[in-house]
Amino acid sequence: MLAALAFATVLAAQQNRSPVDLAMAPVPPGAIKISYGADPLQFGELRVPTGNGLHPVAIVVHGGCWASQVGKMDPVAVSIANMRPLAAALTDAGVATWNIEYRRLGDPGGGWPGTYRDVAAAADALRGFARDRGLDLKRTLAIGHSSGGHLALWLAARRRIPPSSDIYTKDPIPLSAAVSLDGPGDLKAMFAAQQAICGRPVITELMGGTPDEQPDRYRAASPAELLPTGLPVASIAGKAFGAQNATYEAAAIKAGDPLQAVAIPTAGHFVFIDPQSDVFPQVRTTVKRLLGLEK
Repeated sequence: MLAALAFATVLAAQQNRSPVDLAMAPVPPGAIKISYGADPLQFGELRVPTGNGLHPVAIVVHGGCWASQVGKMDPVAVSIANMRPLAAALTDAGVATWNIEYRRLGDPGGGWPGTYRDVAAAADALRGFARDRGLDLKRTLAIGHSSGGHLALWLAARRRIPPSSDIYTKDPIPLSAAVSLDGPGDLKAMFAAQQAICGRPVITELMGGTPDEQPDRYRAASPAELLPTGLPVASIAGKAFGAQNATYEAAAIKAGDPLQAVAIPTAGHFVFIDPQSDVFPQVRTTVKRLLGLEK
């Protein structure tokens, strides 16, 4: 009985690790830091599985309300650091991971258009070292958490951005899928909730105005506005963004995209990126399935 109680206590603790806990959690060595630009925040951490052959790739995008500081939270909690456990776990499962940092609100050059340009440049940078590192760019997806989920979905849809946009890229790296972990796919649908969720009008700040004030920006930056992508997408949502995801999911299905929508209404926001949670196996299986590592 005491052993069972102790196990239950440990399990409960594992389900409630905070973003600071995740950012500070020990991870295996082996990540290679690679810069994709001149700014100190323009870098990523590459992990490659052991073994020969080409490895499928997951571009990992952290969240944090698109900002470098969220309330009084330690900034490390909304940085690349909180996705290191997920990246290490996916690499252990046979997937190379490219965990990216980028400029956000509060960083010089962050916001519009810098945040989008950074995330795009980080993804495209894979082309520069894929051959040397044994990466299979024909099996590459983007996976993001929270606001990083929005950016992961956006990476999958970039080819539909009009050339007139400030965040247009002529030849974006083609992806084979995208995974959003409790993140919003429709910026307009989240607009009314931005203050409650993030404590400030972060979408207004990120986009430089409201949807009425900057309609062209929202059309180029909101995944719901860039459908169809023609790519398989998994949207796995919990308590934080479940309500906001419904409009994106409905729009994707209506557009004919192959969407897997998973709702876990009782799930906390950070269990999706915690390899010790009971939700994470579903995340891992989804990634492996989309990359052809399992059926």
